[in-house]
Amino acid sequence: MTAHIRKPGILITGANGEMGHGLITRLAEEGTHHLIALDVRPIDESLARKCVATLAADILDQRVLERMQSEYEIHVIYHLAALLSTRAEFTPEAAHRVNVEGTINLLKLALEQSRWHGQPVTFMFPSSIAIYGLPDLITKNKVDKVKEHEWNLPITMYGCNKLYCEHLGRYYAFHYRQLAADLGAGGGIDFRALRFPGLISAITMPSGGTSDYAPEMLHAAAQNQSYSCFVREDVRIPFMAMPDAIQALLKLQIAPRQNLTQSVYNIGSFNPSAGEFRELVLREFKHADIQFKPDLKRQAIVDSWPADVDDGAGRRDWAWSPQYDLPRALGEYLMPEIKKRYQT
Repeated sequence: MTAHIRKPGILITGANGEMGHGLITRLAEEGTHHLIALDVRPIDESLARKCVATLAADILDQRVLERMQSEYEIHVIYHLAALLSTRAEFTPEAAHRVNVEGTINLLKLALEQSRWHGQPVTFMFPSSIAIYGLPDLITKNKVDKVKEHEWNLPITMYGCNKLYCEHLGRYYAFHYRQLAADLGAGGGIDFRALRFPGLISAITMPSGGTSDYAPEMLHAAAQNQSYSCFVREDVRIPFMAMPDAIQALLKLQIAPRQNLTQSVYNIGSFNPSAGEFRELVLREFKHADIQFKPDLKRQAIVDSWPADVDDGAGRRDWAWSPQYDLPRALGEYLMPEIKKRYQT
């Protein structure tokens, strides 16, 4: 990181992940802000070329954040860095440090930035359907599309972390140090969160999410590898193609604040069962070997998530609408990109 004048820009944490790749590419195409990419691993060269600065650093490292505070003028933060659901269950305390303490560090950075340049910092936070916790399959099969305020009873550390960070975001945006004499309540952060369904990317490999059985199925078939799916055939949760996830973040980020009736929004697209998704993959890769061998513990987690979500608030407040239904996601995005990737 070079030591010279601060530059107005957008900070993207977790930049090397599935979402970071797509987001940086789109933001670079728009060209309205300098991009600052942060990840615990060195930033991929393809991304680094699109950024004014890249940092291989931990969001728990206060010294790095202090240096950023002194060097850059940050107007938007996309806080993508997180330990995902499966890994978080093996190291729940580490997940709490990264997912919660790391988020607090970024919220504090946003407050300091806002005080310095005098404008609220827009804080974009990808949440998850993991914040939901339905008690059993009977309930899951009975309920309609789940609204944002319903069934907020997560059974995973990742879900607990995400739900708590949603509350932290509201607190920092509207109630921060509300009893302090020297500071009014909130105002320095414009916190906006999206509860993403399972995301399917053709560009980057699945990275350990509990919903990754669908993309894992697809990538394995394209490589002519056998795949044992860790959930039952009848499992149903919402999914989304990665381009729609990127578009949703960008669209919510620029939505006028006065149009938003809440800070956290569901978004959805399509919700095939695992068996239905397998049949669609077999249409393209007829010799694929995809078996169902449920892992009872991971299965229980997926069973606690809703079969679908109600995203009516986003459609009303900021005109959310997915561009990719399942046929288009497969035909125009996933299959062409994956076949090109593996030269099938």
